[in-house]
Amino acid sequence: MRQRWRKAALTLHVVASLGWLGAVVVFLVLALAALRSDQAMVTAAGYVAMDLSVRFAIVPLAVVALLSGVVSSLASHWGLVRHWWVLIKLALVAVATVVLLLQLQPVAALADAAVASSSVAGGGQWRAAVVSLVVHAIGGLLVLLAATVLAVYKPRGLTGFRRQRA
Repeated sequence: MRQRWRKAALTLHVVASLGWLGAVVVFLVLALAALRSDQAMVTAAGYVAMDLSVRFAIVPLAVVALLSGVVSSLASHWGLVRHWWVLIKLALVAVATVVLLLQLQPVAALADAAVASSSVAGGGQWRAAVVSLVVHAIGGLLVLLAATVLAVYKPRGLTGFRRQRA
């Protein structure tokens, strides 16, 4: 791959990854606001905003970050499975993306319930769902920060999958 395309893929990866990280922070703020608010309107608005942020920001950014990361690693000297830090980062991002996709339904259910009824704000069953979303957002944030640290520090260590050079 030519250097221009490698740099474009890497730029896309960095932008999508940073966007994903920032969008998760916003999601966490919305979830905490909805959890702590006593006002039904604020809580309902938080649920709807969380649903919109997941569907139209977090999921697309996660998918672009994952795919552009694979392309960038294949096009670089790091390789996809040659170095442990790349392999671990790939695993972290792939698992985070799968968990994110599994959380789409609970977020959508909260938003739908909020639109259908104002009683969502005070319901105990909804509180448990929002606490779960807060925990998942914090976990996702930690995973994304770990992937960022790996990308910056690039700890040494080759896997057994490296290609031997002649």
